[in-house]
Amino acid sequence: MKFKFSSKYLLLTILIFLVEVLIATVLKDNFFIRAYLGDVIVVMLLYTFVKSFLIIDETKLILGILVFSCLIEFAQYFKIADKLGFQPGSLMYIVIGNSFSWIDILCYGVGCLILYIFTKFKSKNEDN
Repeated sequence: MKFKFSSKYLLLTILIFLVEVLIATVLKDNFFIRAYLGDVIVVMLLYTFVKSFLIIDETKLILGILVFSCLIEFAQYFKIADKLGFQPGSLMYIVIGNSFSWIDILCYGVGCLILYIFTKFKSKNEDN
């Protein structure tokens, strides 16, 4: 792992973040997009954010993001946001989340699988 700033990944991070904000605010009434697509995309947001500042093995990063996402989801089972004293509706309460779901874990897995396939496809094309 090595520190190196990447404006390309930072711009992608900002773009994905704006999509997540759009999902949370404008498309909040569309259940499928809010409940599933947002969780698939959030792992991509984490990936591009880390890649904005680090050169790191992509497979290890994707696996780390999946583990991190699952840990956060399991923390929701134990109502960690409430235990940390975050008020419902506050930014941190929303970021951490407040309800455990196996479907969310599946969505994180799907997002990580898409990332993995994309990175393998990208590296194969760079080799040619």
